[in-house]
Amino acid sequence: MASEVYRELKLYITPEKFFVEPVSGNGNLMVIDRVSQDISLQVNKGQIPPSSSCKVISGIMGTVRLLAGNYLVVILGKKHIGTINGQPVFQVTETEVISYSRTLLHLTENQMADNKMYVSMLEHALSSPFLYFSYTYDLTHTLQRLHNITPEFLKMALHERADQRFLWNGHLLREISNHPDVHSFFVPVMHGFISINQYTIQGKAFTWTVVSRRSRFRSGTRLFMRGIDSQGNVANFVETEQIVESNGDRYSFVQTRGSIPLFWHQLPNLKYKPKPALILGENHAEAATRHFNTQIFNYGRQVLVNLIDHRGAEDVLEKAYSNIVSQVSNPNIRYEAFDFHAECSKMRWDRLSILLDRLAHEQDELSMFLLTRDGTLVSQQEGVFRTNCIDCLDRTNVVQSMLAKRSLTNALQKLAILPAGRQVEDEYGLEVLFRSVWADNADYMSIQYSGTGALKTDFTRTGKRTRVGLLKDGLNSMIRYCKNNFMDGFRQDSIDLLLGNYMVEDGEGVTRPCPLEAPKGWRYLTFPLILLVAIAMFFASIITPSELTTAVLLYILFWGVMVMVTSSLIMFYGTEYVDYPKLNDLKKSQ
Repeated sequence: MASEVYRELKLYITPEKFFVEPVSGNGNLMVIDRVSQDISLQVNKGQIPPSSSCKVISGIMGTVRLLAGNYLVVILGKKHIGTINGQPVFQVTETEVISYSRTLLHLTENQMADNKMYVSMLEHALSSPFLYFSYTYDLTHTLQRLHNITPEFLKMALHERADQRFLWNGHLLREISNHPDVHSFFVPVMHGFISINQYTIQGKAFTWTVVSRRSRFRSGTRLFMRGIDSQGNVANFVETEQIVESNGDRYSFVQTRGSIPLFWHQLPNLKYKPKPALILGENHAEAATRHFNTQIFNYGRQVLVNLIDHRGAEDVLEKAYSNIVSQVSNPNIRYEAFDFHAECSKMRWDRLSILLDRLAHEQDELSMFLLTRDGTLVSQQEGVFRTNCIDCLDRTNVVQSMLAKRSLTNALQKLAILPAGRQVEDEYGLEVLFRSVWADNADYMSIQYSGTGALKTDFTRTGKRTRVGLLKDGLNSMIRYCKNNFMDGFRQDSIDLLLGNYMVEDGEGVTRPCPLEAPKGWRYLTFPLILLVAIAMFFASIITPSELTTAVLLYILFWGVMVMVTSSLIMFYGTEYVDYPKLNDLKKSQ
């Protein structure tokens, strides 16, 4: 068993040092010098000054360097959400970013403002729903991976043995890599969704859990982070594991989602739905091959379920994806294209059974991880369904939940919890719980990527597509439009800062420019101001005159034309009005 992380800590703060003491009082004391930034483990001999301030914290996520110097990131609040494999799991409810520096007098006025913005970015990223951790259990690995690792691996510190794809505070932990003696003071954190539920069928109790792990590689917001990078990482990659535990028996079924593994973008430009476009001059085959090889290494066989449209704007990606899979020509990959919108148009969602029928045989072949209470390994999962649509959200969620339900039925039958011949949907209470949890999973995956809840969750929650659901989807689509165009630049910067995709450099704002201070062009204020004036004058020309004369009609016509021309110019220069990220210039890199 890996060395456990201390469950609760007392943080003592003095002008010169941070003292961190386990609440268990084992005699150890981590000391951080706020000036030299040295970290050491000491025996507690009463060196904590009585005048120091004290607060109880639930763990330390790590440190990050901003303009003012280093900051300590701590977990102030947590909520126990259940147990996995007998180990307690917690959700982060409150964090705090604490400066090493006692004053900001060493910064210029502009640097102070920029540093304040960096801190707010970090706080915003840390407040994103949801962050999870465990003091004793490795949340970043599936049950099958944990079963297959070596005893030596299990002895490593939790953050060292974690799957680096899902270690959300990996960048924050870099400072302690050379201080193994203090590893127990730092907690690894996962980002995504966890729901742990107890249920009983005919006196047979079991725990049913859904865990979605969001990758920190190529992470970001919906329209700013698409496709693949040269290392084979794709945007919005999420590993979702469904777990059942009953009297020592354990089952696991894993699926993945991720952006289409090609170089493509769909950058916001004020249009409701910008057209996706392939990026020319990139080696798509090499990057896709790297991605698929990694997926096969991690999961085994890959069944690529592509749900995008086969006509219209999405068609170029469908054809390119199909061609790349043919070029890669790997026997461990099968490509399954299903035009979700065409097949299920006019609310014919029953036609999803066509896709499930196509995948059923392979789902049985890929199997599931099943370990009995006596240690017998009944089966292992030999591969995964890798599902995508354009966003890897709404359509993807629907199909993943249907595959998960079929797997859950098979598992409960094998564990003798469900009688042979009965399915999950035959147990009304379990069916309601299943739909609710998978709809919640859909919502939070969507909130983390697009900024709003998922679309089409009325089907996931009720099994039916409804007009009320359509209206709700329309509202969410409008909110997505506003957030993606006018708020996601800040959110993308916040994620990049937390994950270390951008690192603040010494001297920003003095010896080198700070990216936060990038000026806007003259059009940014001029055209909207002209538009407001034109709209005001247009309506004034209609309302105020007592009679419609030729001059009044000409005034109305003139200001109406001004409204249309200015609106057209704003749309033409749309990217100048979008809240683009400042820390990494996506317009230049894509």
